[in-house]
Amino acid sequence: MKTTSVYLEHANITINNLNDGIQFFQTAFPDFKVRGGGEMNGRKWIHLGNEHTYLALNSSEEQKEIGAHEKDYIKNGYNHIGFVVTDIESLSERMLSAGYERSYPKQVEKYRTRDYFFDADHNEYEFVQYNSDNIEERNSFEG
Repeated sequence: MKTTSVYLEHANITINNLNDGIQFFQTAFPDFKVRGGGEMNGRKWIHLGNEHTYLALNSSEEQKEIGAHEKDYIKNGYNHIGFVVTDIESLSERMLSAGYERSYPKQVEKYRTRDYFFDADHNEYEFVQYNSDNIEERNSFEG
């Protein structure tokens, strides 16, 4: 899979419950499998993904709500992580059927469709399907 010189190999995220994280991401990406895991400093971790990319999920020491749940994007930390998908409609149906909450209304634009969902910890994730292979169109923000 060498389409560009840079791609995201993994993101490392601390969450309250590993099983909740596995369920969320396997709902979004049915091909994601647990690639490995273990325990470090008394906390469990897993790598969840496919042969090209993965998420390193770590269990938190204290159970608390984290993430961009206030949607103000003014505090330090990540606001959301975006994933490119090939079938946004199927993904959205799976997420809604599994009970996941949209964090922002679906955005249908000329060159892309985006949908945003919260996980169990209220971390926000963006899923985008591009409707063009043209880079200039993909990066255009006209309606």
